[in-house]
Amino acid sequence: MKLQSVLFMTILTVTAAAAQTPTIWVIGDSTASNVNRRGWADPFADYFDQGKARTFNRARAGRSSRTFVTEGLWEKVRIELKPGDYLLIQFGHNDGSAPDKDRARGSLPGIGEEAQEFTLPNGSREVVHTFGHYMRKFIAETKAAGANPIVLSLTVRSIWIEGKVERGSGQFGKWSAEVAKAEGVPFVDVTNAIADQYDRMGEANVKAWFPEDHTHTSPEGADFNASMVVAGLKGINSPLAAFLSAKGQAVEQFPALPTSTPRV
Repeated sequence: MKLQSVLFMTILTVTAAAAQTPTIWVIGDSTASNVNRRGWADPFADYFDQGKARTFNRARAGRSSRTFVTEGLWEKVRIELKPGDYLLIQFGHNDGSAPDKDRARGSLPGIGEEAQEFTLPNGSREVVHTFGHYMRKFIAETKAAGANPIVLSLTVRSIWIEGKVERGSGQFGKWSAEVAKAEGVPFVDVTNAIADQYDRMGEANVKAWFPEDHTHTSPEGADFNASMVVAGLKGINSPLAAFLSAKGQAVEQFPALPTSTPRV
């Protein structure tokens, strides 16, 4: 009986510890999640002590803020959120597509509450909202679960003009910053953290990290982007710094910008 009691108490202790361990969730598109560790949110786990905070990459290739909701991917994450968890939100690369053609994944531009009904290629009809609407949904429902949302701007594509890399895709970084500020949640300027380093490295060196196209990196490039997310989190004095592994602790802090609006 004593042995059974000890085993029972051990199970309770382990279960309680697991329940208290925060989870860091990542939602986004293929720049965060791709095969062969080409998305930054896979190597991102290496920067954290998994005994202190577990990391789960729920980003999905090809998705926009809109289709991450409409395909039920967000709901699967939402129901798993628990108080004390963290959610990193990064969308925009696919939100600029047509809302009613091809893969029908684009959101309406802007951060207002405009909406428009479209007939999709499969014949169904859908009311499509703005990029800001979907971002606010992620934030509000994360807060409702007692978890902590953090908004990220986009990763950087290897597109160069006169020796300087393109910073962001359209206005999605700006809109992400504006939504984060309005909702009172942290914003990490991943775009400029990465772009500043790319400019220092030079076009030829950076392009070696983009073997297939200008958007998706090699595993080495994905790991670098993950380190820049960590640097950005340090730059905003995020509580996530308490959960870093030795690898994460070694990352140099990216200087915080004087405003929450990313440079373009």
